[in-house]
Amino acid sequence: LEFRRVLFRSVEERRRALARLIDVEDHVYIEIEGLPRVYAIADEDLDRENDHKTSAVHFLRFEFNTGARDAIRSGRPVSVGCDHENYRATARIPEAALASLASDLH
Repeated sequence: LEFRRVLFRSVEERRRALARLIDVEDHVYIEIEGLPRVYAIADEDLDRENDHKTSAVHFLRFEFNTGARDAIRSGRPVSVGCDHENYRATARIPEAALASLASDLH
């Protein structure tokens, strides 16, 4: 899922934006209605940021406990969000994507 795609007019504009988003990957979550947020586990393959900027691409995964998996399979509403101080967004996961996710949960 993608919150939005941003096209930058220049390399400098992209550099400034990525500098403002350091640690954004640690603020991405899945929220299942009625349950606590599940925050992403990010970039396990390699570190994708430095002291000056974050990466434009992060690889995320989520670990759901049994209650969360059951809630997803039962069709409870699920949202994906980000609560980084410089990027706040939330979007409900569409039913078709949620059904696909539910079928993948063991």
